[in-house]
Amino acid sequence: MTSLPKVVLKLSGEVLAGTKGFGFEPAVLDNVAGQLVRAQGEGAKAALVLGGGNIFRGLSDGAAGMDRVTADEMGMLATVINALALKDAILRAGGTVELFTARPFSPIGRPYVRDEARRALEQGTLVLLAGGTGNPFFSTDSGAALRAAELGCDLYLKGTKVDGVYDSDPAVNRDATRFDTITFAEMVKRRLRVMDLTAVTLLSENNVRALVYRMTDPDSIYQAALGRCAGTLITR
Repeated sequence: MTSLPKVVLKLSGEVLAGTKGFGFEPAVLDNVAGQLVRAQGEGAKAALVLGGGNIFRGLSDGAAGMDRVTADEMGMLATVINALALKDAILRAGGTVELFTARPFSPIGRPYVRDEARRALEQGTLVLLAGGTGNPFFSTDSGAALRAAELGCDLYLKGTKVDGVYDSDPAVNRDATRFDTITFAEMVKRRLRVMDLTAVTLLSENNVRALVYRMTDPDSIYQAALGRCAGTLITR
């Protein structure tokens, strides 16, 4: 039997809001948790990094005029709230899960220690990684890429509203062309804003492949946790 890859899934906070646009939609939260627990039952080794945009985004209009460090810290706290909500849903769905936070939040979660998180991941526990890197000025993409490299993951999966990487915005250009595969270097050369340069550098230099997929497709998060969803593969 072929072993499954170790993966990090980056999910935007907005996905948890569903049609509400803010906060949580219980049915969506339960659906995401159910997909993850189903994948766990099939041997998935998955860590998840959640954004906080459904609660607060550090670079949003709501943060206008606010000190950048303060705004980013509020954004990091929002990711902890999302992780707690998902942890609760996973436990209710019968899964096993550990929540690690970049800064100490005892007893809410365990302080992130690479070896402890890696051990949990290897054992098949769903690992939630909250609080970004613990530092301001880093995007959720960068934080997720850092954790993927630290944990020795094979694949970084970014869930988006579209089914991969395009040569232009498919929401604007109906003739946009989708890539099946692309290199990190080509993506940067074409100025495709799939993720920030820090995330690209971390993934490329540590030889972690990335896959961009549409997270709203049925079973997409389940497939992503197993490392086999459809989308655009990004390699060195």
